[in-house]
Amino acid sequence: MIRASTVYIQAKRYDPSYKVGRPDLQRFVGSLNGEGANKGVFVTTSDFSREATAYVERVQHRIRLINGQRLAALMIQYGVGVRVSGTYTIQTVDEDCFSDSTG
Repeated sequence: MIRASTVYIQAKRYDPSYKVGRPDLQRFVGSLNGEGANKGVFVTTSDFSREATAYVERVQHRIRLINGQRLAALMIQYGVGVRVSGTYTIQTVDEDCFSDSTG
């Protein structure tokens, strides 16, 4: 029997200088416990403190942390919330065009 997963997501838009701390993640874990969720994703436009990442490594929940840098990379990778501002073509010499194919 396959057990369904309940995933909770929390997203916070913070100034890049702000670090999400351990207390923020402790509250998130508490909400997972309170709702019976077994997985969580915490997304921020800023970053996580060292204490916060160490805490997540110790807790029993399966929590993924996505900081601003990773969020931007995922947005570009999947084309979400981005637009193409330019395209570049890189050309190389086709050596086959200049080879003597008659032997």
